[in-house]
Amino acid sequence: MENIEKIKNSIREIPNFPKEGILFRDITTALKDAEVLKLMIDELYEQFKDEKIDFVAGIESRGFIFGMPLAYKLNCGFVPIRKPKKLPAEVISQEYELEYGTDKIEIHKDALKQGQNVLIVDDLLATGGTAAAAVKLVSKLANVKGVAFVIELEDLAGREKLPKDVKIVSLTKY
Repeated sequence: MENIEKIKNSIREIPNFPKEGILFRDITTALKDAEVLKLMIDELYEQFKDEKIDFVAGIESRGFIFGMPLAYKLNCGFVPIRKPKKLPAEVISQEYELEYGTDKIEIHKDALKQGQNVLIVDDLLATGGTAAAAVKLVSKLANVKGVAFVIELEDLAGREKLPKDVKIVSLTKY
């Protein structure tokens, strides 16, 4: 619990960003602190070390920050989940709803295979749209064993959009 408090205390709050009335949780202050960065990766590792993870899939872009060192620590591969037209080979995609319109994420079609176990990682769980789309996308190719976040904004109920049979971990909750 002490580690989680240290992580939470290192996340800077910026009022009225990106617009009036929003309290932005800025992880850059946590990332620049070597001890806290190590704590974040170690805490995520502890949650999934016994899950037999074959790949960590990081959601662009901050999911890459946490996904790569976590994959290294879990002794598994890393797969990027990207915004459209960023991956060079054949992709599969998943569309999801935004406040006004839709967006899409993609993964290489040959990145994963049936029977492989995947942990999806991102920095933030807010409304859950991107995370739910990532779960649907990865599920087309492999097994989703878990979804991990550094921050969860509980009032936005993003967790409700994620499958109940998948392990969901958030290091800090606001």
